[in-house]
Amino acid sequence: MTAGGAGEPESARSARAALTRVLEPGDERAGRWLRQLGPDELLRRFTAEDGSAERLPGMTAARLGGYRLRAAAADPGRDLATVAEAGGRFVCPGDREWPSQLDDLGDARPVGLWVRGRPDLRLWSLRSVAVVGARACTPYGAHMAATLGSGLAERGWVVVSGAAFGVDGAAHRGVLAAGGATTAVLACGVDVAYPRGHAELLGRMVEQGLVVAELPPSAHPTRSRFILRNRVIAALTRGTVVVEAALRSGSLATARQAQRLGRFAMGVPTPLPGDAALAPIRFRVAIAA
Repeated sequence: MTAGGAGEPESARSARAALTRVLEPGDERAGRWLRQLGPDELLRRFTAEDGSAERLPGMTAARLGGYRLRAAAADPGRDLATVAEAGGRFVCPGDREWPSQLDDLGDARPVGLWVRGRPDLRLWSLRSVAVVGARACTPYGAHMAATLGSGLAERGWVVVSGAAFGVDGAAHRGVLAAGGATTAVLACGVDVAYPRGHAELLGRMVEQGLVVAELPPSAHPTRSRFILRNRVIAALTRGTVVVEAALRSGSLATARQAQRLGRFAMGVPTPLPGDAALAPIRFRVAIAA
């Protein structure tokens, strides 16, 4: 049971924890099965030999083989104990700590969220802004991200980003320097320091803020997981600010996802040309103090 209270029986919580090992983030087909069947029954079908999994709409032999392999190896009790030993918890839909704005993702909604840090995720997310941008940002971009981070923190906003090099890290550091609130949404387990160069930063965030992930403990990032992580950043926050980004980047994908969800999408104009220049996006509104 999470500190925020349970919205589902313990069996369903355990099944959801197991499913974070079985399903990839953003798997809408599996999300539809989960919505229709519930976590206990979906996990049972992945492990049963009664043919019930084969009858799921859209299931293929190859897909089922992968689900079965991962389900057989899942040990939710171990994962729940691991995150608890790290001072964390597993937050499920229906819990008091669950940010209901994530439900806007529909069947792409996270199965659950692994969380480290003392603050309440739902309360922190009510007044939050995503600050994202290029990993290989310019000094101007790093300066603007840190300035935005500290300025938003001073005005009582929680800054959400992905803890990556470049803009993300600068935004987090700007918030921490101002004594503010910041949340990192990872594309790996909450007990994995990625990138390694940000191990100290992530440690500070666990102490002063929140570190959140869809993936279970020890899970490592992949390219697709970084991309899918961005939908959580967009849904969790009131709006997304892009500091610097190439024309084809995860940061602009986050801004587009924010717009699709009815959130604010904003950008920082830059005088610098080249690949790091901010690609055109529709600026809808500036954050008021």
